[in-house]
Amino acid sequence: MTDQLLVLNKDSDTMSVIDADTGETVRVVETEFNPHEIVVGPDDETVYVTCSLGNTLLAFDPDTWGRTAEIEHEGFDFPHGLAVREDAGELWLASTYSSRVYVVDCETNEIVDEFPTHQDKSHMVALTPDEERAFVANIGSANVTAIDCEERRIIGDPTVGEEPEGIAVHPEAGLLVANQEDGMLSVLDPDTLEQTNRALLGETPIRVVLSPDGRHVLVPNRESNDVSLLDTEHVRDGEQRPWEIARIPVGIWPGGTVFAPDGDRAFVANNKTNDVSVIDCASWTEIERYDTELHPDGIAYLPE
Repeated sequence: MTDQLLVLNKDSDTMSVIDADTGETVRVVETEFNPHEIVVGPDDETVYVTCSLGNTLLAFDPDTWGRTAEIEHEGFDFPHGLAVREDAGELWLASTYSSRVYVVDCETNEIVDEFPTHQDKSHMVALTPDEERAFVANIGSANVTAIDCEERRIIGDPTVGEEPEGIAVHPEAGLLVANQEDGMLSVLDPDTLEQTNRALLGETPIRVVLSPDGRHVLVPNRESNDVSLLDTEHVRDGEQRPWEIARIPVGIWPGGTVFAPDGDRAFVANNKTNDVSVIDCASWTEIERYDTELHPDGIAYLPE
């Protein structure tokens, strides 16, 4: 098996399995209704997919692409964001309209815990590098919920910008949150939850993705059809802070974004051109497009 890109096609109800080097679609896997987000589980043994309008979480065996679980819950209402606590063997899921977080045991594929955020439209999840804290972006509340993963306890709900969605935690720069409505990146201290910086992005930024070496950040801007490139070691006003240094034109309505593990390339799913932009990370330019099915969004990288 070669390295593979896994791309969710929201309006085809499928997952494209694409050779990461050639762009050839090697397999198309059926999902349930409207697949949105995808993540690879511990040891690359399971691939998880949220089908947001089907209110299901699917688990697949990447060796055969057979389903190993179809997880449903009465509280699922547009299940969406996913994050894996590798050491704990847990999958964390945010359900958007019920504003609840679910914890799934990756060995049994059973829901072992759930709790509300008490916010509006809890959509995406990110973990600190030590996997001790989780952060949930609440689109309708203009804030982020911080959670102690072991105690399952909400620590706080710091305000960010308008309609936060994309979220990631950088080991040095801090908690990075992309706010769709105001086009800003909010930077917070993940321990104190205080906002430390802001940076201007493009129009409707919706994801925040870190390069493997941590130096760069990519943020796809849905309405301006480009990707913001940020340097986390940029010095601005006498201090080091994440800062946009370039915009990379891609397809129409870019969304899901992922780096190859070696950091040489990045891949951006373009929802309305039905393809994936391949970005060369030496020149930071689009060098190729890979075809998908209808309206690709969630994307993951599965190494050989």
